[in-house]
Amino acid sequence: MPGIVIVGAQWGDEGKGKITDLLAEQADLVIRFQGGNNAGHTIVREGVKWKFHLIPSGILYPGKLCAVGNGVVVDPKVLTEELEGLRAKGVDLSGLRISANAHLIMPYHLLLDTAGEARLGKLQIGTTRRGIGPCYADKAARLGIRVQDLLDPKILKKKIVAAMEPKRLTLRPFAKSPELDLQSMTEEYLTYGHRIERYIADTAKLVWDTLDRDDTVLFEGAQGTLLDIDHGTYPFVTSSNPVAASACTGSGAGPKDIDEIWGIAKAYATRVGAGPFPTELDDELGESIREGGGEYGTTTGRPRRVGWIDLVALRYAVRLNTLTHLVITKLDVLSGLGSLRVCTGYRGADEATFKHYPYHQSVLHQATGAYEDLPGWDDDITECRTEEDLPTAARDYLAFLSEFVGVPIALVGVGPGREQIIWTDAGRSSAASAASAAQRA
Repeated sequence: MPGIVIVGAQWGDEGKGKITDLLAEQADLVIRFQGGNNAGHTIVREGVKWKFHLIPSGILYPGKLCAVGNGVVVDPKVLTEELEGLRAKGVDLSGLRISANAHLIMPYHLLLDTAGEARLGKLQIGTTRRGIGPCYADKAARLGIRVQDLLDPKILKKKIVAAMEPKRLTLRPFAKSPELDLQSMTEEYLTYGHRIERYIADTAKLVWDTLDRDDTVLFEGAQGTLLDIDHGTYPFVTSSNPVAASACTGSGAGPKDIDEIWGIAKAYATRVGAGPFPTELDDELGESIREGGGEYGTTTGRPRRVGWIDLVALRYAVRLNTLTHLVITKLDVLSGLGSLRVCTGYRGADEATFKHYPYHQSVLHQATGAYEDLPGWDDDITECRTEEDLPTAARDYLAFLSEFVGVPIALVGVGPGREQIIWTDAGRSSAASAASAAQRA
């Protein structure tokens, strides 16, 4: 009481880290529940940019309980490098916990990921090649290696042998790769185990104990709803479930532990990698939005594809996640663009129209946006701190989005800084109102 879930409502990169950081101030535990270091959360504090890949975004609060849940796949090399970087900057890591049941990304997972994409050629999915998919595949095949295995040399070595055996043929081109030497791999991963042993814990019990004390748990998702392996634009998706329901399976919480679900969406749309994108702007306007929003991947540095906001897809995300609140970020990027377009339907290849998100991939791949035009604004809104400060056209734009998808907007981002946030009446009246009061103080 309460449990608040933060999810991406588009194709990821919506600004979840910033919102998690904001709400984490009044939370007692922040737990990441899915994904791996294919995700990247960027936070700007007092002009300093922080980039996180595995560590929950609440870690910047000294002593704050921050957990990596069982649903996350962990590359221990990336994790230890991230920890060392945070220590070097004086960040207090005493509150960090890592689930003993989280699965580990192994060297062969990275090789398999790269090789798999290469084999697909023009049909590449556009993965980050971080080994995420192969790791989740091993988890489902019950060949996975977990964080707790780092603490037992005999079990670790046996599990590596068992996991590599069915991959022997696929890994044959890499037979001489030093990273696949069994002894070296085992020793390397045991070393990682020694480095993170102090943080390994039963994070599900940590969640239960926090909720049983009537304290607040913030469940932090990665990627976005439209990248969900079950409900996203398959096969151009991630290998986990970024939807709100995954907060339970990825942390150990029960469905009744969730009180609020906040979906984060940009005032426009972006996507990384291949896959359908009905509102994409592959022109000078798209390039202008990309530059204005700094649309380059936190993890990969890849330029993101850019387009108008897709309200059909956003309404789909609202229903999938049963969102209670919506957060709109980067509204300032739309300033000075002139008339703004919002996608309220799709047109198919045969000129058929769709008002709802199509389930058939062939339809979606050929769909283009059907738009309504809304007035834009030229004002610089980066100093606005209340709804009343915003230009009338900006307020009308937000009202149109909220009415179309049927969810109140709780927060509006008007710049990269954590202070560049507008709390609406809906946000102030939520279970996170204490956080908003702290921000306004």
